[in-house]
Amino acid sequence: SAERDVMVHAFQDIESSGDLASAATESRRSVRDAARAYRDLTGVLPEAANIDGDAHFDRHVLASILALATSEGGSLPAQVGLTDAELGDLFSHYFTARSIESSGDREAGLVDADEIEMVRDLLLENRSSEGEFVRWLAAMIARRAMEPNHLWEDLGLRDRSELTRLIARHFAPLARRNDKNMRWKRFIYRMMCENDGFVMCSTPVCSNCADYALCYGAETGTSRVASAAQSPATTAGQTV
Repeated sequence: SAERDVMVHAFQDIESSGDLASAATESRRSVRDAARAYRDLTGVLPEAANIDGDAHFDRHVLASILALATSEGGSLPAQVGLTDAELGDLFSHYFTARSIESSGDREAGLVDADEIEMVRDLLLENRSSEGEFVRWLAAMIARRAMEPNHLWEDLGLRDRSELTRLIARHFAPLARRNDKNMRWKRFIYRMMCENDGFVMCSTPVCSNCADYALCYGAETGTSRVASAAQSPATTAGQTV
């Protein structure tokens, strides 16, 4: 169907130097706002998060998603893919702060509800943990996958390794199937295509594909929440 053909998100080009400067300023402001929201939720800045234990890691993931979505403005439930009631339950379970304020008045962008549902359902079909947390997480990942950057960036995580750990912990069947270390958003959409009987790629062997780097290239970038330069006085290793 037409809805299922929308499987790759494009980046908009910024052409003029003035637009580049404005975008850079806005990006720095967004990082500051996101870091502040993360601190309001956890008591520490993201660079100081201790994620050694699984419970600490899970809370870090939630705080990262919420902090980034808050910095974008607009409706927080809509930005993270949860209902008001679900978001309220999440706060009551994981954070002493019952709410965080959006830092802007961004209008809600157009998102494909059917596509979000497809991604969420794929994640839930491959979950390796149970309970409300993994259901919330699947919905949040599905909504954030509609954003244009690497998935780990649009989840507010500090690097790709945190997303890999997240998938391995809560969606282990997907982690096992991604044995060639494909980029996570590409891999998720490839699984969706295969489940529906579509062929996403025309080349049967990935190593022979001209677009190999798009699927397997390094997911470099800067965290949209964490910025070490923002927190010189932060004590590393504090518990989230």
